[in-house]
Amino acid sequence: MTQTSPTETATGDAETYDAVALQEKWRAVWDEREPFTADDDSPREKRYALTMFPYPSGDLHMGHAEVFALHDVVARYWRFRGYEVMNPIGWDSFGLPAENAAIRNDEHPSTYTYANIETQAASMRHYGLAFDWSRRLHTSDPEYYRWTQWLFTKFRERGLAYRKNSAVNWCPQDQTVLANEQVVDGACERCGAEVTKRELTQWYFRITDYAEELLSELDALEATWPNRVVTAQRNWIGRSEGAHVSFVVEGREEPLRVYTTRPDTVFGATFMVVAADAPLAAELCTDEQQEALEAYRAEVRRASDIERLATDRPKTGVFLGVHATNPVTGAQVPVWASDYVLADYGTGAIMAVPGQDQRDWEFAARFDLPVIRTVQPPADFEGEAFTGDGAAINSANDEIDLDGMGVAEAKAVVIPWLESKGLGEGTVNYRLRDWLLSRQRYWGVPIPVVHCPSCGEVDVPEDQLPVELPELRGADLKPKGVSPLAAAEDWVNVDCPSCGGPAKRDSDTMDTFVDSSWYFLRYCSPRYTGGPFDPAVTNAWMNVDLYIGGVEHAVLHLLYARFFTKVLRDMGLLETGEPFGAQLNQGFVINQGKKMSKSLGNGVNLGAQLDEFGVDAVRLTLVFAGPPEDDIDWSEMSPSGSLRFLQRAWRLAGDVTSAPGTDPAGGDAALRSVTHRTVEEVQRLVEGHKFNVVVARTMELVNATRKAIDTGAGPADPAVREAAETVAQLLSLVAPYVAEEMWERLGHEPCVAQSTWLDVDPALLVQASVTAVVQVQGKVRARLEVSPDVTPADLEAAALADEGVQRAIEGREVRKVVVRAPKLVNVVV
Repeated sequence: MTQTSPTETATGDAETYDAVALQEKWRAVWDEREPFTADDDSPREKRYALTMFPYPSGDLHMGHAEVFALHDVVARYWRFRGYEVMNPIGWDSFGLPAENAAIRNDEHPSTYTYANIETQAASMRHYGLAFDWSRRLHTSDPEYYRWTQWLFTKFRERGLAYRKNSAVNWCPQDQTVLANEQVVDGACERCGAEVTKRELTQWYFRITDYAEELLSELDALEATWPNRVVTAQRNWIGRSEGAHVSFVVEGREEPLRVYTTRPDTVFGATFMVVAADAPLAAELCTDEQQEALEAYRAEVRRASDIERLATDRPKTGVFLGVHATNPVTGAQVPVWASDYVLADYGTGAIMAVPGQDQRDWEFAARFDLPVIRTVQPPADFEGEAFTGDGAAINSANDEIDLDGMGVAEAKAVVIPWLESKGLGEGTVNYRLRDWLLSRQRYWGVPIPVVHCPSCGEVDVPEDQLPVELPELRGADLKPKGVSPLAAAEDWVNVDCPSCGGPAKRDSDTMDTFVDSSWYFLRYCSPRYTGGPFDPAVTNAWMNVDLYIGGVEHAVLHLLYARFFTKVLRDMGLLETGEPFGAQLNQGFVINQGKKMSKSLGNGVNLGAQLDEFGVDAVRLTLVFAGPPEDDIDWSEMSPSGSLRFLQRAWRLAGDVTSAPGTDPAGGDAALRSVTHRTVEEVQRLVEGHKFNVVVARTMELVNATRKAIDTGAGPADPAVREAAETVAQLLSLVAPYVAEEMWERLGHEPCVAQSTWLDVDPALLVQASVTAVVQVQGKVRARLEVSPDVTPADLEAAALADEGVQRAIEGREVRKVVVRAPKLVNVVV
């Protein structure tokens, strides 16, 4: 970012500061002193502040500016409170965003990525962020991804990494497979292209082994994580309780097992549906129907899972030519294949109960199949399938009778009965599927496996890690549906580590979410060579006390990071099973009511804003705009107003005439009370993430201090020095350059961030009086000085007796008086 002098603004005072000069001056001091380097051996209580991993796909933008400004408030505040704070930074430098950007710019991903990293790093330093630069890391460094590969191997040893053939999500634009979590409304979450299906052999992590723990431990996170994040994870894991029910199929020795959350409705199962793209469909299909099935499957492959599950999608299917026996009625029911059942849900087949499931109802109506209701709908019910609770009907045979029971009771009775007859068993199922991690792209971590014709899949030995990514400079790296590594013969052709015979490396790379699932652990000991991290040091820092970032990672990254943490705990490397103790999501920075976009012409260039107004003014504007989770419309913000305020605050330091270290005890009591109450309230506000109110209280303290200098105690009063020093400390949370300059003007050595937070005097928190505002018809008519303990009745009486209020009422009838003691009275006439 270029640096030019901010625009001068009218302040009504000749004395103003040069923001560019301050930025250059203090950045050099911080670079030399490194005041934010964390000490692993410090005896102080540790706090771990973490902001989400940035991608190096360009320079910093307004979204970065917001999240970094918010994050810095917490990290700096914790230092003031006496904690040893680790606040690291690094780059998630592998993956599709960086690779696609490099290809668009006709550069090698390595060249493009590392150039962007240096650009972003310089911008972060310019932005005055309190990062511990000694812990900097990049996931594309061999020193880092050596341990990503090591972890993959260890997951394999524990049975948590495996390879299988299945229908996978395929992005036709990025030419790679995607995990289920990376498909949003049927489209690739990276590029927006419509996702299709392909049959491929791919690597997976068995995250489903941890499904129950991932779900149950969300209960403990509810108090410190945003509700919508917890809800999103619960919904994605999708726990359901039901049963597996066995149906005998003609001509097949093994029964067909289906999973259902409503085993109480089995009496109403009048047909069965198999996922058209599941191998089971072809296995069950008669020879006469094979041609029809293949034609239908070709049609199904063109639709995404989201489209297939859409409630308004017309139902289609093909009869497989076979029948199954309903285990409780003995009726022969036809077996169909359709696209509204997914191959990876349950067993890939369902019992269809059209009376109690709308999709089954629509399929039955389309193909003229029978409907038997098993739950009595209300008398006024006018729908088709009834999905609510009610008395069971048509649900009895010679051995079991569910009629008249409610849904819960009927389920509790039928499951043990099915189990006793060998017809089924109670089961817990999850929506969560195993994590598909293979990618057919170049810029990623090579999978450390060798494929040998004799030995099969062989792990690369630990002493041969990392398997480094070949540079392939000059090669065409554009996506083609297969990794470019497959064509790198010198790299892909190797000797088998087991038998020594000719073999080939796995040519796929790992999903970048693997890299970011453990980076926060590497920060704790980034130069450690004995493993991915030093367990002793990492356990001393973990878990992360506050994690700040976008809500768009509510499922993807957070779920994967939680999974990795639990596996590493079970490996004996970690003591905690949850990585992030608390989380805060920031809103978006928009402009003119819309997301910033070049095509809309409403983009805001961060560098231009910093050049015009200075770093501190932009940071203060972003923090003051509103609660962190709210969106910020930059067109409604006033960085010029922030600049004027900062100049006003800066002048306070120049006006103080008392000497550093002067005892404030004999100073102006009223100002001291404001100062101490401000600090006490700021402590609660920061812990409650009300950073915008922190700025408001700082502004109020500046006003009170200026009033004391100009019309009260005067610049020599030690209470004025105490207040001005407190302003400098508070401003350092959001405007570090101005704060540092104020601290120096007040006669102190740098850095203000390493100074001691004001020790609040409880005696000064007691207010002798507060100002109560009295409104008549919504307009302020009086301000009364009253006791903080004034009763509502006494406050109302005092308000109505005030001469200004009496004039405003002018003899009219008072209809209502709203009292909010001790600060507000609203009179309605």
